[in-house]
Amino acid sequence: MKRIFVGIAFLALVFPLFQGCSIDDNDANFHFVALSIVDVDIPAAFELNETYEIGVTFIRPDGCTFFEGFDVSNTAQTDRDVVAIGTVLNNETACTQAIEEVEATFTFVVLYNQEYHFRFYAGDDTDGEPEYLEFTVPIEEVPSNN
Repeated sequence: MKRIFVGIAFLALVFPLFQGCSIDDNDANFHFVALSIVDVDIPAAFELNETYEIGVTFIRPDGCTFFEGFDVSNTAQTDRDVVAIGTVLNNETACTQAIEEVEATFTFVVLYNQEYHFRFYAGDDTDGEPEYLEFTVPIEEVPSNN
């Protein structure tokens, strides 16, 4: 009898843990969005093994959208797709509708001695296809001090 009681007590304690693990998307108070990039401040050339701050200007479409950071994806060894990521608060009735240009930077380290190709997400066209601001940045040879 004691063993059955301990088993039931164990299940009573553990079972609610499994019930509390589901997440209902309808209860989320925010969701992520890609923000449209309108301008990029990128060097005309890179030097190998150097670190650069790349400036990005993007559109904040309303008062309920907040910048979270950048998603920089490697699509090939020296190809990068860059997306500005925002969060939008759900169920906020007092959002301003003012469109605002916002500037932010990210750090980029040059690891390869080949030109880099960047595509910055600029929004979707009228057909819903993504558009990009594209840049090719060559690598400058640094003279040796021999």
